[in-house]
Amino acid sequence: MGELIPPRDPVMFRGVTIVHLDAKGRLAIPVRYRERLETLSGARLVITIDRDRCLLLYPEPEWEIIERKFAALPAFDPTARALQRLYIGNAQEVELDAQGRILIPIQLREFAGLEKHVAFIGQGVKFEIWDESAWRARMEAALNDTKLIELARESGLGNLTL
Repeated sequence: MGELIPPRDPVMFRGVTIVHLDAKGRLAIPVRYRERLETLSGARLVITIDRDRCLLLYPEPEWEIIERKFAALPAFDPTARALQRLYIGNAQEVELDAQGRILIPIQLREFAGLEKHVAFIGQGVKFEIWDESAWRARMEAALNDTKLIELARESGLGNLTL
């Protein structure tokens, strides 16, 4: 009998890197992620909006999982349709070019208020893309948010030693 192969752990992306958006709207993916992205998705990615006014960037296979979940929502539920419009309706396929850059469509750049300096944040199986100043303001607010402390305590993270 063959040896059992454990399920593949999802590739986890983490960390913050400040990158520059060029005048044409191209963003260089940090080098440390490029090989994994190419292996996971053949350099095919999907970018969409998020309610926090940032962008979400997924390797295409991970996005397809999310898209199937959105597609399975009830067709006549107005809230479900609003979610589908936001996330699927704004999704755009992008590819890494030979220099490891993606072109962020102008409507998505405008939505997220992306200027020259961009925070590229690993969030597990996806990335968040923020205007750097908006990211810094969000982090400052989070540091002072007592609801985060309550959530950590309620979810068992309060016992976690960092």
